[in-house]
Amino acid sequence: MQTYTVGDLKTNFSEILELVRSGEQVAIAYGKKRKVVAYLVPRLNTVPDKRPLGLLEGTARAVFTDNFKITETEFLGL
Repeated sequence: MQTYTVGDLKTNFSEILELVRSGEQVAIAYGKKRKVVAYLVPRLNTVPDKRPLGLLEGTARAVFTDNFKITETEFLGL
């Protein structure tokens, strides 16, 4: 992992961004002591798994008729 100061980041932003895009991790240091304050890491290229629809299919059922009415007070249980 390479470490760059804030000034280096400002000067070479495009080049550092290309390093990150290619898979490198970069640390950003700040101040006289060059303390690391941030990390630039590449974004994951994987797509998160989608949640399957119908996971609880067949375990419960709700039916609402056309004339279904409920007041706001009843809904809130007051």
